[in-house]
Amino acid sequence: MRIDTHVHLSTASCPPPPGMPAPPFVSAEALLGMIDRYSIDGAVLSPVAPGVFFGDPADIGKRARLVNEEVAEAVRAHPNRFAGLMLLPLPDLHSALAELAYGFDVLGLDGVLLMTNYKGSYVGDPNWAPLYAELDRRGAYVFVHPTMPGNGQALEHPPWLYEFPFDTTRAVTNLIYSGVAEDYPNIRWQIAHCGGTAPFLADRIGSLSERAPKLAERAPAGAVAYLSRFYYDTGLANNEYAYRGTRLVVSADRLVFGTDWPNCPLPEEGSDPAPGLGFLDDAERAALDANAAVLVPRLAAQIAADREAGLR
Repeated sequence: MRIDTHVHLSTASCPPPPGMPAPPFVSAEALLGMIDRYSIDGAVLSPVAPGVFFGDPADIGKRARLVNEEVAEAVRAHPNRFAGLMLLPLPDLHSALAELAYGFDVLGLDGVLLMTNYKGSYVGDPNWAPLYAELDRRGAYVFVHPTMPGNGQALEHPPWLYEFPFDTTRAVTNLIYSGVAEDYPNIRWQIAHCGGTAPFLADRIGSLSERAPKLAERAPAGAVAYLSRFYYDTGLANNEYAYRGTRLVVSADRLVFGTDWPNCPLPEEGSDPAPGLGFLDDAERAALDANAAVLVPRLAAQIAADREAGLR
């Protein structure tokens, strides 16, 4: 079983923010073509989200609802091929809680997509405690995806080059030292792109507890212990450097396969979407491809049922 945990679906109700180029438009049909082309059994749909969080704050909730309806429609049309993640209209906590209930209980979506920050408020913000409590109560699957840092972009290089990995590291560190990772252990966190730079900086992040004892009180198990509890996808990190570095921090079952398509081009030849993982033996690769079953059990069960019925 191969499940891609990191693909992006375009939605008509989510245009790019002013001044930013439009990303490639990706329909559900295009995604089906991609996963068929590369022998991927199912994919977790993350909406292309940046346009939701700009403009009138009162409009954010309406945009998030429209996007979530479109994602749910794609999942309903292809429930044995897709799982879907919802957007939440943060930093409006009241609206986010209402949308969370709607996304799970009405739309039947499989999890939540959180950006690393919302206008400078980072995942792990203690003011969002009611949201974490509800996610924890539900044992929710939450995918943390980077966006532009709250302090802007210092250089002219494209933000995906290093700003996105750095912002991921900010969010992960904040999850740890805010106490969220300790206080809400039932949330299943997936961190994009093999954790950004967090695995490489694991020892450095951990050393903060010695220099800032007050912060350490919120992370009594130690930073590396919390890092080892997250799941990490291989989107834009399907290579030996990223995989082995992350594996030093987590067990193999905490790494999940992802392509980050269409943001990451896929090979034109062959049926393997990640030939850079060729250093893995067959058993390790098969495990990586299937690890996401614990994050999207509904989709994994439907894939397994199809196989049992001879439909795959």
